Amino acid sequence: MTTTISNSILKASIKHAGAELFSIKDNQNNEYIWEGNPAFWGKHSPVLFPIVGTLKNNTYTINEKEYHLPRHGFARDMDFELIEKMENKAIFSLKSSEETLQKYPFEFELQLIYTLNEDALELEYKVINNGKEKMPFSIGAHPAIALPDNFEDYAFQFEKEENLKYYLLENDLISSKTKVLETKNNLVPLNYELFKNDALIFKTLESKSLTILNNSKPYVKVSYNDFPSLGIWTKENAPFICIEPWLGYSDTDENTGDLYKKEGILILDENKDFSAKFSITIL
Repeated sequence: MTTTISNSILKASIKHAGAELFSIKDNQNNEYIWEGNPAFWGKHSPVLFPIVGTLKNNTYTINEKEYHLPRHGFARDMDFELIEKMENKAIFSLKSSEETLQKYPFEFELQLIYTLNEDALELEYKVINNGKEKMPFSIGAHPAIALPDNFEDYAFQFEKEENLKYYLLENDLISSKTKVLETKNNLVPLNYELFKNDALIFKTLESKSLTILNNSKPYVKVSYNDFPSLGIWTKENAPFICIEPWLGYSDTDENTGDLYKKEGILILDENKDFSAKFSITIL
């Protein structure tokens, strides 16, 4: 099943499976979200919950009991319920169940709230702790922006001029190795060589938005005020770029496994909720 919301400028379509955005089109029928061709990558914009990235040995502990979670968690692979629908807004919900409690022993509700505001799609993540103990979690976005022209015709521009230190992945875990992304006037020309070692992982950034340019012309802007970390990723020869606002990231090799002590984890008190928003603006 799918749901579509629209306004006078944009139309966005969301699958109920994973509450995953799979299309943003303007009123000229131009598509801005990657089509999901599995020859490159079979997803479009999955939600990452209750972890972002990879756990050491795909394992963590709560009160000394072991649990297992795959990379980026399970929410992206589960069916959400559409609980509210308006012309320009849709709210999807995933609640804990016997299935999720086997992997993640917390009672929760995760809502994905999609809203079209003029030339932007806003996505709000709302996490509700329905249990009686503190709930550790991470959440992140993974939208793939379609790049229909030559990949090297594109560049991205950070909001601020800053030292763009990123961490390298080794065996899907965050290593201690870092590099600095070189910029000129805050611009980084795109080329596949940037991603030869997988994603670029920025633990902290002063910039709270990133603009993709096509032949120096603004194309799409991703704004992420509520997210301290960012991943940027693509695959060799793939015609898309993922701009990924994150609250959390992969384990390091030194991680103890205790989810409450994981670097970058959020802790939500019992009967409390948390929300964070990001937006994709068509320029």
